[in-house]
Amino acid sequence: SGVRVIDERTIEITIDQAKSYFLAKLTYPTAFVLDQENIEANPKNWFREPNGTGPFRMTEYKVGETLVLSRNDGYHLGPPKLAEVEMILSGGTSMLMYENDEIDVAGVGLADLDRLLDTTHSLNAELRRAAPSFSVQYIGLNVNEPPLDDPKIRQALNLSIDKQEIASIVLGDQVVPASGILPPGFPGFNEAVSGYTFDPDRAKRLMEESKYGNDPDNIPPITITTPGSFGANVSLDMEVVLQMWEKNLGIRAEFQQTEFATFLKDLNKRRFQMFDIGWIADYPDPENFLDILFYSDSSNNHTNYSNPEVDALLEKARVETDETLRFSIYSEVEQMILDDAPWIPLWYSGERYLLVKPKVQDYIQTPLIIPRLRHVYLTDE
Repeated sequence: SGVRVIDERTIEITIDQAKSYFLAKLTYPTAFVLDQENIEANPKNWFREPNGTGPFRMTEYKVGETLVLSRNDGYHLGPPKLAEVEMILSGGTSMLMYENDEIDVAGVGLADLDRLLDTTHSLNAELRRAAPSFSVQYIGLNVNEPPLDDPKIRQALNLSIDKQEIASIVLGDQVVPASGILPPGFPGFNEAVSGYTFDPDRAKRLMEESKYGNDPDNIPPITITTPGSFGANVSLDMEVVLQMWEKNLGIRAEFQQTEFATFLKDLNKRRFQMFDIGWIADYPDPENFLDILFYSDSSNNHTNYSNPEVDALLEKARVETDETLRFSIYSEVEQMILDDAPWIPLWYSGERYLLVKPKVQDYIQTPLIIPRLRHVYLTDE
C-alpha cells in the first residue's frame, strides 16, 4: 500500500484490499491533499494558515471566536460567488444576533421553534427546513464494567426507557426515537432491523435473570458521564431517562459532567462506565458506523464491545463488491450488535430548522452537516 505521484494533478493510492467504502472515505476532509511546502514551512501551526485547494481559503481563525473564509479565485471549478464568509464561533445567543442583523444564518432551537412556526411571526417567512442529519444520539455502555458486563442488564436498561414519550413530551418531536444504529435514509439503513421498544415488564424479567438478580441493592453503582460544564444542570431528556430507570427497574444512576476536551480524552481511553454522546456520519457508508464504532480493535470502540462473529462479518463486508450483499451483511451485523446491547440508541435527528436572511440564496444544509457554500450568493433586498 502507499501513495504515488503520477503528475502534478494526479496521485495513485494503493490500499491493502479492495474496499468498497474507500471512495466514500476520500470525501471526508482528512483525506484531502495537503501542500507539502505549506506544512514544512510551519510544521506546528500550518493549519492556522492552510494553503487549501477548495473554493475558499481560510484567512483568519481566532480560537473560540471567529473563522473567516475568503474566495479562492484559483479554484479549479471556478471561484465561488461569495467574496467572504465569517463564522461566529463564540458563545452567545444566535437567535438574538440574527434578530439584530449581526448574522445571516442561524440554527433554531426548540425554545424558539414554536413562536417561529406561527405564521404571524415576523421571521416566519425566513424559516427554512433542512433534512435530518445522518446522526444518532446514544448512551454507550462499557461492557467490561459491572453491572454492564451482563447483557441482560444492558437489555433491561434499553427496554425500560420510553423513548417515544421523551421525544414527544420533552423534546417536542424534534427528534425521532432510534430503533437501531444506522439513521433513516442512510445507505444500508434497514427498517427490518429491530432494537428495543418500551417494555418495563420484560425489562424486570431480564434483570431478574441476570447474575445480579432483581434486588437493586445488588446492582453495583452506575455513573453516566456527559460533556458539559461542572455543576451545570442535567439535560431534561437525560434526567427523565434516569427517572425511568429508577421507576421501572429500581436502579439509581449518578450523573456527572466533564469539560468537553477532558470528556473526549477519557472517552478515548475508555474510562467511562456509561456515557451519553452522538455520532454524525463522516461519509455515506455503513462502515462509518458499524465498523468504526463496533469492530473489536477499532480505536472508536469506546464500549469495549467485542464479538468475534461481528468482527468476521465486518471484515467480510469490507471487501464485498456486491452492494446488495454488502448491505445485507451490515444489516445482520447491526441486528447482532443491537441484541448484544453495548448501546442504548436514543434519537435520530428530526427535521431541522434554520433562519436564513432573504438576501442569502442557495444556502443548503446537508445531512452530513458540512455546509456547501460554493454556490451561495447574496441579492439586494
